[in-house]
Amino acid sequence: MAQLVSFVIPCYRSALTIEKVIEEITAAMGELTQYEYEILLVNDCSPDNTFDVIRALCEKNSHITGMNLARNFGQHAALMAGFSKVRGDIIVCLDDDGQTPANEVGKLLAEIENGSDVVYAKYDHKKHSLFRNFGSKINELMTRFMLGKPKELYISSYFAAKRFVIEEVKRYQNAYPYVIGLVLRSTKSISNVMVTHREREIGTSGYTFKKLIGLWVNGFTSFSVKPLRIATIFGALCAFLGFAYGVYTVIKKFVNPAVPLGFSSMMSAQMFIGGMILLMLGLIGEYIGRIYVCMNNSPQFVVKEVVGDTTNEQESGGN
Repeated sequence: MAQLVSFVIPCYRSALTIEKVIEEITAAMGELTQYEYEILLVNDCSPDNTFDVIRALCEKNSHITGMNLARNFGQHAALMAGFSKVRGDIIVCLDDDGQTPANEVGKLLAEIENGSDVVYAKYDHKKHSLFRNFGSKINELMTRFMLGKPKELYISSYFAAKRFVIEEVKRYQNAYPYVIGLVLRSTKSISNVMVTHREREIGTSGYTFKKLIGLWVNGFTSFSVKPLRIATIFGALCAFLGFAYGVYTVIKKFVNPAVPLGFSSMMSAQMFIGGMILLMLGLIGEYIGRIYVCMNNSPQFVVKEVVGDTTNEQESGGN
């Protein structure tokens, strides 16, 4: 029996691009006759007519299921929504803008067949803007330091995973999902394959600076306590330096009583220490706030409508 491949594509402002992505997937899977496939398009409450386009695609293509989220939950929550309905033995995730080459999915599937549990696409040269490339670099450093990602492993939004990995990812039922962290803690059998990254033909990236900051904070507060440990170490270091400076001040006063005490240096030290205390309190508050949100059973996603599928019921993700 042929294996089923499930494509999960979060959609946001992609009314002009998603049809071409679907055409590429259809053409590629037409050549990979050893597989069957389904496509789940998750509209993350896009302000344009993206879901109207998805509805039309579902009417034309029986392989497609469209999901419309009730509000904008973010890319990772949209992926989790798609994961909730996949039936495939292999799940492939990619972008809706055509920059990730759907026609090269065979490379990812071949690597899965070779034994990898998860395969991420790797690019020789990304065609993103300088801002997006900078954000990707920061995300790379964050996942390596906070989540223990191997240095040689490249993480991207285009990846394929075996069903058992996605089932483990779905066990995370709380708000603020971070799929990269969930995958990294599920398996160590992760590899890369080289694919082409394209220039964006239409529109601009939906990732703003605010969204990138939110993604980074979500990553290291949801899956690591290292920031709290860093805060503890930094606090101990500041306390030691403060004690040492106090000893130095007392000795200097005894050696040369005529030297006046430095008001400006004292104020600078107080401002610095006070600022760091507020920063660390904010970090602790971020952790506590997320615990509070999770205890209130805040959903990962809420599905408003499903088209192209027999189950057309309202659903919500989370506890």
